[in-house]
Amino acid sequence: MPDYSVSDSLPTSLFDIVIVGSGVVGCAMARRFSLEGASVLVIEKEVDILDGASKANSAILHTGFDAPPPGSQEHACIVDGYNEYLDIHSRLNLPLLECGAMVLAWNDAEASRLEQILQDAHRNGVGQARIITQKQILAREPELAACVVAALEIPGESVIDPWSAPYAYLLQALDNGASLVRSCELLDGRFEGDEWLLETNRGRIRGRQVINCAGLYGDRVNQMLTGEPGFEIRPRKGQFVIFDKSASALIQSILLPVPTELTKGVVVCPTIFGNLLVGPTAEEQMSRIDVNVDEQQLRALVEKGRSILPGLVKHEVTATYAGIRPATEHKDYQIKWHPEQNYCCVGGIRSTGLSAALGIAKTVFCQYVDNGGRHTALQHYHWPQVSQIADPGPRDWQQPGNGGIVCHCELVTRREIEQAFEGPIAPRSLAGLKRRTRVCMGRCQGFYCAAELSDLTDGRFVQPIGVDQ
Repeated sequence: MPDYSVSDSLPTSLFDIVIVGSGVVGCAMARRFSLEGASVLVIEKEVDILDGASKANSAILHTGFDAPPPGSQEHACIVDGYNEYLDIHSRLNLPLLECGAMVLAWNDAEASRLEQILQDAHRNGVGQARIITQKQILAREPELAACVVAALEIPGESVIDPWSAPYAYLLQALDNGASLVRSCELLDGRFEGDEWLLETNRGRIRGRQVINCAGLYGDRVNQMLTGEPGFEIRPRKGQFVIFDKSASALIQSILLPVPTELTKGVVVCPTIFGNLLVGPTAEEQMSRIDVNVDEQQLRALVEKGRSILPGLVKHEVTATYAGIRPATEHKDYQIKWHPEQNYCCVGGIRSTGLSAALGIAKTVFCQYVDNGGRHTALQHYHWPQVSQIADPGPRDWQQPGNGGIVCHCELVTRREIEQAFEGPIAPRSLAGLKRRTRVCMGRCQGFYCAAELSDLTDGRFVQPIGVDQ
């Protein structure tokens, strides 16, 4: 298959499906439709995949215990996405940390609300959820502040790699016939009877169906293609702090607060990379690109983390980041087919996109079939193995012939960096390479490995180092 992802020319074929956006939902969508036998083209306006909302999240694989009730699009997609990830992750070499979660009540008022959350969890199909006592909590998490009152235990909640998963989805799509074009911004489009003509900054694209997975720009793409407002993206920033790997020994579980009407609150949880994460904040803003962090907010997160885990006072913060969630004025996902235009909008996915992505793709494909879409599913397809960059391992630095370690904080080898540049989704920016390997993402934030990395990546990036990294 031609590698359109690094080509200056667009494919001229008429595709069955054109997917706008290569965040986690777009990647999962490409995988589903490709394996079902459709010819698929993914277009992405940024230089790399996952450069939008999908680049920053808490990396939790949710059971859907606290999702909107059965019957909502979000609930169905989270449940299906969760189950499909469990079914396929080992075949794609994707990690899974089955640590479970606890919703912690810190006073009697919060404790009184646990029963309703438990009922909601059981209604949502999470039957193993149960309320546990202070004694049971501290036996499991002895480093917790002793003033905890009660908790709801959810065994099925897990932590995954937020970048390798969508990369694997898209890689499987490409291995089975799909195409990807990056640095390709949709400018306009019109539907002419049975075919879309899409104008981009790289030229014209033809497709029978268009699926809008544009994330933070989903409302604008929807308006462009349908002439209808549909919904409005209301960007919501979430800031996070990452504590040093030594802090991960303080907890075994994902620690969740009792939610309020306005927010699900601040989470404390282990990461798949051996760190400890605290966040996110929830800040409404107008900008869809401003991911700057705020010192006051970060300090508040640190203090919140220490109030939950007093032992954090002995551990350092080694990284901070922020992401923007594509919230809307609606509480549910905005998944809507326009069969008269061969168009589907997949908008307002918010913070549960990582968990729900595979389920969203399944839902959209089923709706596509209901609207008359027909293909012959592949009987045999490739299962690419992505590089293992999570702490559970095994890691490349433990294997012979790796060329030596370049990034000592994250134990990234020369071979891992070189292999990242092979294949159809080679990183075109430092940010993309970080998400593929975790180079420069450790305690020193690239201070020691930057010079060697600069030599290794010379001439490989479209986006200069230092631009939006």
